[in-house]
Amino acid sequence: MIPVNQPLIAKNASKYVLDCLKTGWISSAGSYIDKFEKQFADFCGCKFAVTCTNGTAAIHLALETLNIKEDNEVIIPTFTMIATAFAVIYTGAKPVLVDCELDTYNINPDLIEKKITAKTKAIIPVHLYGHPANMDPILKLAKKHHLFIIEDAAEIHGGKYKNKPAGSLGDVGCFSFYANKIVTTGEGGMIVTNNKKIYEKAKRIKDLCHSPKKRFWHTDVGYNYRMTNLQAALGLAQLEEVNKYLKIKRWMAKKYQEGLGNIKGLVLPGEKDYAFSVFWMYAVLIKEKEFGINAQQLRKRLYQEGIDTRDFFIPMHKQPVFRKMRLFKKEKYSVADYIYKRGFYLPSGLALTDAQINQVIQAIKKIKKSLS
Repeated sequence: MIPVNQPLIAKNASKYVLDCLKTGWISSAGSYIDKFEKQFADFCGCKFAVTCTNGTAAIHLALETLNIKEDNEVIIPTFTMIATAFAVIYTGAKPVLVDCELDTYNINPDLIEKKITAKTKAIIPVHLYGHPANMDPILKLAKKHHLFIIEDAAEIHGGKYKNKPAGSLGDVGCFSFYANKIVTTGEGGMIVTNNKKIYEKAKRIKDLCHSPKKRFWHTDVGYNYRMTNLQAALGLAQLEEVNKYLKIKRWMAKKYQEGLGNIKGLVLPGEKDYAFSVFWMYAVLIKEKEFGINAQQLRKRLYQEGIDTRDFFIPMHKQPVFRKMRLFKKEKYSVADYIYKRGFYLPSGLALTDAQINQVIQAIKKIKKSLS
């Protein structure tokens, strides 16, 4: 079975992790934490970075540093992974949904302003599937209405918007280092910022808000969002090879485009002129009438050919947990609904081989031919 994702482990990973084990620095203190934070900040073109336990924690940490709280509203896309919405819920604030663009799947900037109220405090654009959101109009709106921008950059390590690193454009950028990400620590997260006050507050909040003057003296509510030195050691090794990984992702996307570009009813991911996409997942749409079967039927056929795939995210306004909370009642988002019913991603992991990509391409062509 060709998996949807399989990571590549960097050559120095074992060396760095074994160094942690040999020296005993295996918890949340150690030199690899500092090295990973500094080098990841540099990679993102930011002054500061703070490690944490995962991407969800990163978004929550960012919201807490900006003092987002109950009775506030935070604008997010409805088409995203649920962690974006959950992080807002954790603060007591209300997530407010906006529909997405049909071609990039990212939040539609033209629909944001009508959702802004006196309670709105921040916007969280998500750089979905490795393609950057259209940031200029979002930043303009934020400036006009005095709002914070928190970039959910979980899926876009190394991606750029108008040659600026994704995650560096707003007040805070949030990253995930889950096993399927371009830079991985197994589980883990990071926030980046150019604001020293946000950085210092994040360092305290993620470590239970110990007083800087006295250990075990806590003046505020904090969280145990500490990454271990072991994880940071792996992350540092992965970061050392990130440019190689980005080349692999771009090569993979080119191979798929060349092999699948002329198949009627199969919509492949594009790349806007403002974007450097990392094609984190190779996300495709199926137009049933033109292709001959729907997305779920094609996924089933591909599985029978030994090829695993994954559904698109289910939009937030469709999630049962939020119905229980009486959120997004009767709200409709036509573009997000259209996309999630028709979309899935093909195998996209860094360990994917040329032969495996060719196998996927030939399987899709075979299935398409059988429908003629």
